[in-house]
Amino acid sequence: MGNMVSHDETRSEDAPAQPPVRPTLKTIARLAGLGVTTVSRALHDAPDIGEETKARVRRLAESLGYQPNRAGVRLRTGRSHVIALVLATEAEELGINSQLIYGISEALSSLTYQLVVMLHDPSADPLGPVRSIVEAGAADGILFARIEPDDARVRFLTERGVPFATHGRTDMGIVHPYFDFDNEAYAESAVKRLASLGRRRLALVGPPPHLAYARHMATGFCRGISTLGLEKVSVEGIDTDSPHERIQAEVQRLMQRADRPDGIVSGGAVAALSVTAGAEAAGLVLGGDFDVVVKESSDLFRKFRPAIETAREDFRAAGRWLAQAIVGRIEGTADADIHFLDVPRIEVSETMDERVVAGGIR
Repeated sequence: MGNMVSHDETRSEDAPAQPPVRPTLKTIARLAGLGVTTVSRALHDAPDIGEETKARVRRLAESLGYQPNRAGVRLRTGRSHVIALVLATEAEELGINSQLIYGISEALSSLTYQLVVMLHDPSADPLGPVRSIVEAGAADGILFARIEPDDARVRFLTERGVPFATHGRTDMGIVHPYFDFDNEAYAESAVKRLASLGRRRLALVGPPPHLAYARHMATGFCRGISTLGLEKVSVEGIDTDSPHERIQAEVQRLMQRADRPDGIVSGGAVAALSVTAGAEAAGLVLGGDFDVVVKESSDLFRKFRPAIETAREDFRAAGRWLAQAIVGRIEGTADADIHFLDVPRIEVSETMDERVVAGGIR
């Protein structure tokens, strides 16, 4: 009898392993010694819940791997607790998209919202993916970039009353949340920096002309040229979205002219590399025969091409701000007119300073 195995024990050994029980609000409430309603409000950052309680509830939720039942949340509240980020596939330049996503995810990590990224072909109708999200009720709020001066997405979402925020701003007069980099100030300061290095004939390789920030950049560039009495050299047929080989070939041709520019302002990091390669292919020396200023979101140039002047554009910070703005709009805690304009600063390299002091450019 001592070796007898009970029927229950045999069934236990033969039965398949049961999946782990998914933690719920009740699980967190029991472990925290709180009510379910208090836990729910703490996870939603309710203002009447103490910060210490919120932190304790969030730590428990994270340690348990808690994820809200989105179907249940939607039935109870009419919300999906999903935020959609719409990005153009060709806009990924040296990790820009990933930095923006990281910033948004960072800000949402302590909240109950899930980020869904939708990629679209930039040559197709940009309204298409936004309309699909709205018609399917797939998200409570939408974030998007590559804004046009008269942007159909902004008008559509405003008319539908759907919360949204943009990376960039329109000229439409429609009030909405946006985070933007001051490209007008960037281009003007880039011109001034090139002038301080003795450059007198300047060219701009800017963004695609249909985008709002292309106009801002061109305005600042032209104002800087006019204010300082410099000469503008036109660049035809290329922009920062052009294929790298095309930019390089066009700049090489441009730099072989007698009236070539000796300073170039670039609207994008990859374009700046192509510009530099094209000028060097024409036999010119960076920092001697010509200079380039670019805005970038990483330390690429400072590490590998320190002779190129840079202005910092922080996409991670932009992502954090946009996430906070869209959650505020969804929950009714943020006004429609909230915005942030990031003012650039040219980061002067030591190489440039030494060259100016030595009188190497004149």
